[in-house]
Amino acid sequence: MLQTSKLKELSFLVYGLGLSGLSVIRFFKKHKIKKFKVWDDKQKNLLKNLRTKNLNQTMSQVDYIILAPGISLLKNKKLSKFRKKIITDIDLFYLTKGKSRSIVVTGTNGKSTTCKLLQHLLKKNKLKISLGGNIGTPILDLKSSQNSYIIIEASSFQLSHSKFICPDYAFVLNLTNDHLDWHGNMKSYLNSKLKIFHHQSKNHYAFINKKLKNSFLKKKFSSKLIVPNLKEYKKIKFKIKNEYLSSNINDENMSFTFAFANLIGISKKSFIRSMKSFKGLSHRFEIFLKKDKLTFINDSKATSFQAAQSALRSLKNIYWILGGYPKKGDKIKITNLRKNINKCYLIGKNTNFFQNQVDGKLNFCVTKNLHNTLMQIFKDIKVQKNVNKNILLSPAAASFDQFINFENRGEVFKSLCKKYARKFI
Repeated sequence: MLQTSKLKELSFLVYGLGLSGLSVIRFFKKHKIKKFKVWDDKQKNLLKNLRTKNLNQTMSQVDYIILAPGISLLKNKKLSKFRKKIITDIDLFYLTKGKSRSIVVTGTNGKSTTCKLLQHLLKKNKLKISLGGNIGTPILDLKSSQNSYIIIEASSFQLSHSKFICPDYAFVLNLTNDHLDWHGNMKSYLNSKLKIFHHQSKNHYAFINKKLKNSFLKKKFSSKLIVPNLKEYKKIKFKIKNEYLSSNINDENMSFTFAFANLIGISKKSFIRSMKSFKGLSHRFEIFLKKDKLTFINDSKATSFQAAQSALRSLKNIYWILGGYPKKGDKIKITNLRKNINKCYLIGKNTNFFQNQVDGKLNFCVTKNLHNTLMQIFKDIKVQKNVNKNILLSPAAASFDQFINFENRGEVFKSLCKKYARKFI
């Protein structure tokens, strides 16, 4: 761990002035670190007095470049020349970390929900807790104190550039095809996730999906390996009276949380009691409306087919809304799920891609947008009477072909459903 006085001797370029970049500047000002410049490709008028006048020269002269998450070196050749200098706000946190214990959670799917589950568990068991990173509060704005836990959600973007991350407890939930346009290939994507373990010692813990166990062992990391056992969690699942957790969609997230609870000495009884009051995050298998045998589910966060599969597995009689901006390398494999899906509705500007994936496998129609889709669904559900039906937005695609982000897509869907449910049911 570096002393703040040592940081004052180093020079930095803060590249990217989003939430994390601005938090770095606040951190520097708080600790009286003055040798830094800033740069943002788009925000040219922000912090003009600190903006470098010669980017290439500054990058070559500074000790470290603190890069905003999401900036890919594959798409920025100037930056890639200075790869060895690049760190992130996570690195600054670990270089100056206090006595709090840290939990870092990563994975393709389920990161945010698992972080919230851990936060809820620890709060219910009267432990001090802060949560941030890729979910909400920037890492450097989190409060650290002795005997507290800091939970950090880390994306593969952040981990790819990180050099000093060293969690007390590191979680890798899963790995499926995603962000390949950013990382280049699956090997690079996997290696970015495994960075979470690089600096751990024998006093630290690594929680990892059983499918990734061999990748962990090949690297010969030093931390104690824990592979959460889904069967162990399912032995007590039925005792948790919580509708959100009753389906199998959160079983993986819960198995990791249960394994962590066991490790730190939280009893099964306390775990069950704590989880009864957990409320899920918006846009993640969010059951927001029930009316006349119809259940409306907003799973807008499912931006890949792998993410959508969980919802499709856990329901019957599904009217499935699919489409958006497809992920590179994503394939829709529905052989084992066809029996659960009554009809599929294709939205977005890439309907040809999705039509090629489902043609001949599912009953489908092209509806282009959410308004048309719901109009068609309300016509179709009249054919199937006296049966519980599920209207599911789990689009298996990114949202920015028609929406600002997945949250915007989910909110529009919920608003339309509530409006039309009053009118047509």
